Amino acid sequence: MAKTSPLEFMRQVQAETKKVVWPTRKETVMTAVMVFIMASLLGIFFFGVDRFFDAIVKFLLSFAA
Repeated sequence: MAKTSPLEFMRQVQAETKKVVWPTRKETVMTAVMVFIMASLLGIFFFGVDRFFDAIVKFLLSFAA
């Protein structure tokens, strides 16, 4: 593999940076809102699953006492 000089490396980095398509403000806000909604839904779901299994374990342990 051929070695690249630091100057050539910087040119390549600059050329690749120009190819990047940055999201618009609207896209960024919409993505953030969707992440918040999905995280909230998953939090509620796992809270419910946890409470369900907690009830089952407490019910089963009530027979042991």
